[in-house]
Amino acid sequence: MIRTPSELVIDEHGRVALPLGLLAEAGLNPGDRVLAFSNGDGRLELRRFSDAVRDLLEQGTL
Repeated sequence: MIRTPSELVIDEHGRVALPLGLLAEAGLNPGDRVLAFSNGDGRLELRRFSDAVRDLLEQGTL
């Protein structure tokens, strides 16, 4: 499902603040651990840490 995008600004330290509504839609909460991946084409993907580790273990990557 396509949601309304949120325009974000990367600060001088490379940080981005994610709106609480966006986190809620993703099922994430402040303080949750996530892993960030670059798709190499201007896109970044955030994955819940536990989900990403589980997937990597299942693939035999870790």
